[in-house]
Amino acid sequence: MYHNMILFSNWRTVAKLAIAAVQLETGTMRANKTSTRNAAPQRPLTPEAPGAMQPRVQSVARAMSILVVVAESAHGMRAMEIAAKLGLGRQATYHLLHTLVGCGMLARNQEGRYVLGLQMAILADAFVRHLAPPEHLAPLVRRIAIETGETAYAVGWRAGEIVNLVAVPGSNAIQAMTVPQGYHHHAHARATGKLLLALAAPEVRDRYLATHRLERRTRRTLVTLGALERELACVRENGYATDREEFAPGVCCLAVPIGRAAATFVAGLSAPAARFEAKFDEYLRVMRRAAQTV
Repeated sequence: MYHNMILFSNWRTVAKLAIAAVQLETGTMRANKTSTRNAAPQRPLTPEAPGAMQPRVQSVARAMSILVVVAESAHGMRAMEIAAKLGLGRQATYHLLHTLVGCGMLARNQEGRYVLGLQMAILADAFVRHLAPPEHLAPLVRRIAIETGETAYAVGWRAGEIVNLVAVPGSNAIQAMTVPQGYHHHAHARATGKLLLALAAPEVRDRYLATHRLERRTRRTLVTLGALERELACVRENGYATDREEFAPGVCCLAVPIGRAAATFVAGLSAPAARFEAKFDEYLRVMRRAAQTV
């Protein structure tokens, strides 16, 4: 399963990136579990986990939840669909939607569905600027993409999350899917995520794994803590990490540390599975040589 590069002009991606900017700055927000007469418990923005930050202003958390579910929808959502999805009361939902429309974050189309508003573009643009990676990463990623012909990445820690900072598409006719800049989910299923977790201090790794569910992406995804810990031990021993169709079917990935010190940033490469296996040794050699020049 291969895809073209995901562009920022895709409004669903724009919204997720804008929302990610807030989440990375403030920590993962969870909805307050207190039920009221008019509203069921709030749907969490991310999987429930120990130690996740509680929102101080519940109405802001609910508004953020609405932006997330609208961004995740294919063609927008009706008010009652949003209320049902989030477990919100009808009156609260309409008040929040009216506020978000008034702020330009949402709009109501001719079919009565709420879609993302034009103001989301401002947040998305700011997110890309604020997420700008260190200057040395982009040339390194471009070098890997040029020398291998495959899509390449630089990934690092930001505010307790493992975030894709740079993505450069390869030149081969058939390309693996490209994970967009700002993506920070499913680190346990990505080669870059596994490498950063393996090389992190034990307390950092434990804190991350305590607050992130090991969700299954494919039949090969590691979804138990024991299996992941054994994998991370192998990663530390090998000095690199792989993802063999754990994140997406038909796609394999390789990651190596950037620089010679403890890894804050790692370089990644993704390729169709058959080509990845045939050229694995070449890819590893190219990536290690490029990454150690930093």
